[in-house]
Amino acid sequence: MVGAINQGLLVFLGVEQHDDVESMKKLANKVMKYRVFADEQGKMNLNVAQIGGQLLVVSQFTLAADTGRGLRPSFSGAGTPQLAETLYESFVDYCMQQGVNTQCGQFAADMQVELINDGPVTFHLQV
Repeated sequence: MVGAINQGLLVFLGVEQHDDVESMKKLANKVMKYRVFADEQGKMNLNVAQIGGQLLVVSQFTLAADTGRGLRPSFSGAGTPQLAETLYESFVDYCMQQGVNTQCGQFAADMQVELINDGPVTFHLQV
């Protein structure tokens, strides 16, 4: 096992060609401040830090797929492996610097990811 968390967020992180360190910081801030956890009234009103939660960040280049035409995805918009690894590490490091317990998968590895999706609740965040 490479990374594991208890309560928190599983972040599948995709990098596109136009992404940079600043966009990764903006996305990291959005992830850490996104209010998706229930408060005392059961409303999505708390963020991962407010519940003492953790992040598990897994690289996922397939999120950059263009599926608009045909029956095979195109990955031409995905960042290069070098860019993606740099920004993936930047994202993880930045979250840790902000005090959020952050675990990560192994970059570019073929991993089996297990998830218990509470809700189920899934969001696609962009900056």
